[in-house]
Amino acid sequence: MAHVDWYIEGRSFGNCNCNYGCPCQFEDLPTHGNCTGFEVLHIDKGHFGGTDLTGARCALLYAWPGPIFEGKGALQTIIDDRASDAQRAALETVLLGGETDEEATHWWVFRAMCDTVHETLIKRIDYEVDIENRTARLDIDGLVTSTGRPIQAPHGGGPHRVRIDIPGGIEFTLAEIGSASTTSNAAIKLDLDDSYGQWAVIRHGPHGIAA
Repeated sequence: MAHVDWYIEGRSFGNCNCNYGCPCQFEDLPTHGNCTGFEVLHIDKGHFGGTDLTGARCALLYAWPGPIFEGKGALQTIIDDRASDAQRAALETVLLGGETDEEATHWWVFRAMCDTVHETLIKRIDYEVDIENRTARLDIDGLVTSTGRPIQAPHGGGPHRVRIDIPGGIEFTLAEIGSASTTSNAAIKLDLDDSYGQWAVIRHGPHGIAA
């Protein structure tokens, strides 16, 4: 099936309720039995057909009562209020798995595993991220706030650096891992404190991770 030609490359930061290792990345069950969290993305380069997506920002909140693969989840998309109408439509399509091969991106999988899709919100997304140093700050109109920082070993010794490398992944090939805390009063509620934080450069197209 032919899809609209699209490409998104940008700096991503996310936080979920799992321990720092995030069992989902290792095909294991989530730390607490359920999965809830979010990701935010600043697009450094991108397009959807003839629509330039460069500079756009978006976020995705999610929750599942059990492991993702068991479904019955819920999603909510948030798009920065500075995006044009065409950019908003394009981002909503892609983030909800549209114009994408089956199982090619984590966005497609997330949508397929959700029974509930809440109304997309258009809000100001203030976002700062440094992937190399594992830091991030997010404020989505006071509705979602998050911070990220390096893991601090309990025995001392300063910041701990660890990465996850997934050559055949559908979300990233290499991600920096740290600690993050998030609150959300959107349709999907979050109250996370020093749990799994993830930093990565996302490179997606209609057929999955782009080289």
